Amino acid sequence: MLSSVWSRFGIGVMHFLAILPLSWIRALGCLLGALLYVLVKARRRVAHTNLRLCFPDWSAQRTRVVTFWTFVHFAQAWLDRGWLWHGSAKLVRQRLILSGAIHELQGDQPTVIFAPHFVGMDAGWTALTGQVSRHFTTIYTDQSNKVLDSWILSGRKRFGASRLFGRVEGVKSIVAALRAGDPLYLLPDMNFGPEESVWVPFYGVSAATVPSLSRFAKLGRAKVVPVLTRMTRHGYEVQILPAWADFPGADPVADTALMNLRLQAFIDTMPDQYFWVHRRFKDRPPGEAGVY
Repeated sequence: MLSSVWSRFGIGVMHFLAILPLSWIRALGCLLGALLYVLVKARRRVAHTNLRLCFPDWSAQRTRVVTFWTFVHFAQAWLDRGWLWHGSAKLVRQRLILSGAIHELQGDQPTVIFAPHFVGMDAGWTALTGQVSRHFTTIYTDQSNKVLDSWILSGRKRFGASRLFGRVEGVKSIVAALRAGDPLYLLPDMNFGPEESVWVPFYGVSAATVPSLSRFAKLGRAKVVPVLTRMTRHGYEVQILPAWADFPGADPVADTALMNLRLQAFIDTMPDQYFWVHRRFKDRPPGEAGVY
């Protein structure tokens, strides 16, 4: 009961934030991120460890600085959900700039969108559903807090015709929608456990990675189109890249290794906006010690 009250209060704050200038919201996000950096020591260690493993040539000072800004951008992106989900449609469109190979998402060709876990992932989804005339789908994990769950679902369904598949719904309905021409907004670059994962390098470190990008592309007879969302001073730039001509291949493990390799190139352009607070290396191959 108490958690629901606090959740409703928090949602009310997000409604209020929607009317503030973006510079104010980003300043509040900077303060919140700095506070989280200081107080949430466990996640700070996770982010620091991830960066140390992935960028061993960085100095200790650079690793600390990027860790700090990772928390800041994470907090800023969270507060941006206020205007993304409650601001006027005109305001949202002004702050979300869609660029790049927009033609890749036109028509009805089956398409899997590779959307890595940058902090602006919700902004990217909002830009696509609000500015591209197609029926988009994605995969959603239910939240234990039902008040927050309802708020998040409502926000992600705000624009366009979209469907959020629960993870318990299985693959068949997702593939059917994909083959029917509904692009799938897929975020496969996290550790979802070793059971359905393959071991492939991520910045040279063996990482349990789900081969879902390759799997859905094959099952859906779909092309793969990367979409990168970058936080800017004025909102977000959502860049659509050309479809990968050589993906998927015959080997899902090789496909997944290639996905990680190309993801690294994306991350290198904005390392402080990637989701380093996730325990990407929590599962280790047999015989390897834990890193956290």
